[in-house]
Amino acid sequence: MWKTYLKPAPVIVASMEKMAFPLPDKPSVVVLPFVNMSDDPKQEFFSDGITEEIITVLSKSPDLFVIARNSTFAYKERQVKVKQVSEELGVRYVLEGSVRKAGGKVRITVQLIDAITGHHLWTEPYDRDLKDIFVLQDHITLKVMTALLGNLQPGDLAKVMGRGARKIEAFLKAMEGREHFYRQNKEANAMAQKLLQEAISMDPKYARAYTNLGSTHLIDVLLGSSKSPKESLAQAMELAQKAISLDESDPFAHVCLAYIYGVAKQHDKAFSRAERALVLDPNSPDALFVMAQVVTWLGSPEEAIPLLQKALRLNPMHIHYLNSLSAAYRSAGQYEKAIEASKKAIQRQPNSELAYIYLTAACALAGREREARAAAAEVLRINPKFSVEQHSMGQGYKNQAHTDHYIDALRKAGLK
Repeated sequence: MWKTYLKPAPVIVASMEKMAFPLPDKPSVVVLPFVNMSDDPKQEFFSDGITEEIITVLSKSPDLFVIARNSTFAYKERQVKVKQVSEELGVRYVLEGSVRKAGGKVRITVQLIDAITGHHLWTEPYDRDLKDIFVLQDHITLKVMTALLGNLQPGDLAKVMGRGARKIEAFLKAMEGREHFYRQNKEANAMAQKLLQEAISMDPKYARAYTNLGSTHLIDVLLGSSKSPKESLAQAMELAQKAISLDESDPFAHVCLAYIYGVAKQHDKAFSRAERALVLDPNSPDALFVMAQVVTWLGSPEEAIPLLQKALRLNPMHIHYLNSLSAAYRSAGQYEKAIEASKKAIQRQPNSELAYIYLTAACALAGREREARAAAAEVLRINPKFSVEQHSMGQGYKNQAHTDHYIDALRKAGLK
């Protein structure tokens, strides 16, 4: 019998006065990355996948405030206290867990803690066959929702049914691919494509794998690493449409397609898909992000800024949102705020090519020429083959003058 990893222990309570953000007016929770207790380090993708799936489903409840995946995973492999996490993210409840996978068996131990009172609301170990993992994920999610919300409505129950992956092998491949995708550079993106293609070959009806694969082709365009941006964009669109045909209820598929339509200058379709994503999941920071991106492209960056600020409250450590916020500030002529947002993104991911590209443009437009050239040098360090012309093809501005203004700033800083 496996030894239980997590045991209830006294918790040093969080201070309301030290919260980085005011507590929301509904139950707020962060799901920390489940700890891999297996001997095989490759099982990290399994434990990460379980964490991510629980976050995804919890976030669909309009009655909960759930910190998104990217900010949650900033605590991975860090020795942190419940108090620290609660205060840094401005949430009351913390879900911790551990996973041990061996052969065809899995043990998951979870505990839900009220950081304000220090009380353990729920602690439980589960021993299951590996084939039952998706059912177990649903069960854990329901237990968390019940603990935080009390009696659930039928609609709440429906939201945790019908998970996309049918085969555990495909699920693991997709999770590994997602991890590479989040690194946002050419080499990692190529590896993500390979792994996601393998996931689809294992499970051809796995909708989220198609969405994620489509996202990698879009990133190729944005990074300027595509041999044919037009072809990459077409592939991304086809894959996102395939995902929606398999699961129309997945908001992330609509988010992805909205962004692709925007880059393709099909702005009406982009706005429609962004609206659909928000209807499906009003709590989704990705849906808020893509709507902000679309309205920026349409020429209303001032409307995008509060949407992005809300997305960042749900996901404080996501550099995509910071990059988009930088672009919105830049488009609104608020160059110093654009620089500040880009620098925050770089602090969180020092090798983010996009963050340095946006910093280059913001500094150039602010008249900070030396800093602009230094940022441009970092772009070329990360990607020596960076092409302004290719990068320009990933811009979705409806007014060509807005694209030209941005691209001219990059050229002014020395990028070609």
